[in-house]
Amino acid sequence: MRFLNPKTDFAFKRIFGSTESGEILISFLNAILALEPPRLITAVTILDPYLAPRIKGMKDTYLDVRVRDQSLRDYIIEMQVLNVEGFEKRVLYNACKAYAGQIQKGDRYRELTNVVAITITDFVMFAALPGVINRFMLRADANSDIALEDLELVFAELPKFTQGEEQLDGVVAKWFYFLKHAGDLQAVPKVLASEPAIRKAFELANQAALTPEELDDQDRREVFIYLQRESILYAAERSRAEGHAKGHAEGHEKGLAEGMRQGEAELLLRLLQRRFGPLPVAVQARIRAADAATLEVWSDRVLQASSLEAVFAPVPLP
Repeated sequence: MRFLNPKTDFAFKRIFGSTESGEILISFLNAILALEPPRLITAVTILDPYLAPRIKGMKDTYLDVRVRDQSLRDYIIEMQVLNVEGFEKRVLYNACKAYAGQIQKGDRYRELTNVVAITITDFVMFAALPGVINRFMLRADANSDIALEDLELVFAELPKFTQGEEQLDGVVAKWFYFLKHAGDLQAVPKVLASEPAIRKAFELANQAALTPEELDDQDRREVFIYLQRESILYAAERSRAEGHAKGHAEGHEKGLAEGMRQGEAELLLRLLQRRFGPLPVAVQARIRAADAATLEVWSDRVLQASSLEAVFAPVPLP
């Protein structure tokens, strides 16, 4: 059994934004926002309906949800998953757009309701803040206890979550484990299966329910995310290297190229395993020893190849 990676746009909206996602959303939102009675969310309405069509193009994922809590208070939650750094302003922009978009010209401002923006990242945004979850709100300088609650930003940084399967001690920890590791699992861990909403999330993430074309779209998205992140890291490292002496820079450049080659090899191994199952040791060694040009050819083939042998067909001479 194989599952989609929830950190990609296709899987994220399939799990959290489909017509079957109500129970999943209620469990996840109550957990990540640490809500307790009488503030527990009891009902959700997806404002951005999504029936999991094929993803064409590389778009960021966001999902607007109107929620109602036990006290019958309504507000909007805007969820998005980000995989590339540098989107802080976009997060704020999307949250403000969700807030302002509630009314039209001539409507009364009192009709505006609170907006909570939840952003899940696969990278560290706030290195100086140790928590996995960090919340931001407009607060008074003179007294931080006084705040305007109309707009709240909540960030969940998955790299900061380090609990293993045997350490999961609450619903929010189980959800983070699902988000971080579901794409690498081949069975539902018992500790997660005990939560009905998470068990349902695994059902929606099961690749067996997808068409081959949908699986190809998902794999392409993972490749795109990986290459985008690698290019950002490479550019940052190169910028730092340019400040060094020329001799040191040349050696550093070679180290960066080797690091990227190794990363491409590991990504190819993962894609092949997900498409064709466990790989022979000899195949793994061949991939890890291949040069960058050969890895690029094999990576281009992996999404269309009908067999493992087709991926490794002889590479034509230039």
